[in-house]
Amino acid sequence: MANTIVGVLGLGIFGQTVAVELARYGTEVIAIDTDATNVQAVADKVTNAVIGDFTDIEILYEIGLNNCDIVVIATGSNLESSVLATMHCKKMNIPQIIGKAKNQTFEDVLFEIGMHTIISPERDSGFRLASKILRNHIDEVLRLDDDTSVVEFEIPESWVNHNVIELDLRKNFDINLIGYREERGENMVSLDIQQPLPADIILVGIATSHVFERHDYLNLLDHM
Repeated sequence: MANTIVGVLGLGIFGQTVAVELARYGTEVIAIDTDATNVQAVADKVTNAVIGDFTDIEILYEIGLNNCDIVVIATGSNLESSVLATMHCKKMNIPQIIGKAKNQTFEDVLFEIGMHTIISPERDSGFRLASKILRNHIDEVLRLDDDTSVVEFEIPESWVNHNVIELDLRKNFDINLIGYREERGENMVSLDIQQPLPADIILVGIATSHVFERHDYLNLLDHM
């Protein structure tokens, strides 16, 4: 994020969190909201915090939003405001426009008018909570995109003393093992695909679909 300028439009809890967290790590942040209390909450933390209506394109030019590399439209409850802000960002040729949506209808409209990335915090939080509850062996999942993840998981008992070739994990679970750790927090060690896997290790793999996760949630990894 070096030398990146990010605009945050809307300073509710979501917008404030994004703005402050980016600023914490040195990103230049321009933030705007109509509510003076919200603006004051981030004023001493971000580069520039302004009281104003982000649906007014003239105000956006005045605060320098046209210089941003990324703009986060952080209001998800007012579709009209999100649409107008997106259109203004498109006119300014903002390279990346990220927005918040409260439902599928919002998402469809915002994608249609050219928003690049849309998130639904409530839905995404629900997915993460459900995933955490369902896990049997999985410790961590890092999403790279909708279909690709880095997964860390405890070795299933039925895999111990078998090598990667025998397990044929790519065929069975659509995952490629890339290494392992003997304990959490240790550096990852490369795998020898011909050597039997030891017990009590943390495996790391690239999963190219949700097949591996489904098998873990259904507790099927121990039944190879």
